[in-house]
Amino acid sequence: MKQAVWLVAALMLLLPLGKVYSKERSERENNALRIMSYNIRNGRGMDDMTDFRRTAEVINKVCPDVVAVQELDSVTGRSGGKDVLREIAGLTLMHHIYAPAIDYDGGKYGIGMLSKEKPLGYRYLSLPGREEARALLVVEFEKYIYCCTHLSLTEEDRMLSLPVIRQVAASANKPFFIAGDMNAHPDSKFIRQLKNDFVILTDMEKPTFPADKPDETLDYIAAYAKDTVAFTRISSLVWEEPAASDHRPILTDIIFNLGKEMTLRVLNAKGETLKELNL
Repeated sequence: MKQAVWLVAALMLLLPLGKVYSKERSERENNALRIMSYNIRNGRGMDDMTDFRRTAEVINKVCPDVVAVQELDSVTGRSGGKDVLREIAGLTLMHHIYAPAIDYDGGKYGIGMLSKEKPLGYRYLSLPGREEARALLVVEFEKYIYCCTHLSLTEEDRMLSLPVIRQVAASANKPFFIAGDMNAHPDSKFIRQLKNDFVILTDMEKPTFPADKPDETLDYIAAYAKDTVAFTRISSLVWEEPAASDHRPILTDIIFNLGKEMTLRVLNAKGETLKELNL
């Protein structure tokens, strides 16, 4: 009987600790964000086979909160009349938003976004591209704004896109992120100019293209520089996927406004430090 009383008392003492741990875990999960960008080449892999299920499996393995997606057909002859983003959204159980850039093969071709959270709203703008028109998709969520783009192959057109991107970022009232296949190398004029207003969150020394034997960095995730005080970057990665597309997926993990103490706990759990991340 006495043992039972002591056991109940011990459990009562541990309950507050359990509540604290649960609260901290909930706070950490609610403020953590895994951001992904992926040029999926319309689901066509390095083997020239189109397989939307394979593309979705890559995204499910990464387990992102939000994905900027490039090279998407919508009800074209090439895609067999299928809405590619809708197909992948169904396989990943995510919300989807599509932004057409051009008319193509009886349908549309453009970019899109997948997200676990239902967006509050979105809009898309045209960007220059002499080989084909380009687009900028701007999606608002509760705590942040995420943009997807697939920029021109021509440097001059990329430079003409930069003022539009800057204006959209400057008008945002939440932390602002942009990602996509920017068709620009790290030492290009465009990326150098982009870095005047944005912080690149992904590792520019890790190539992303071609997927089987990457030797070029073309894909980026960036944050508007003034917004970097609102979050801490925890990690970034080029996902090792050599087959599902001609680009490899990229991702970065951030935490919003947890304060230094909570951020350090998360970093320690991952075996990292603020110093190691240069933050």
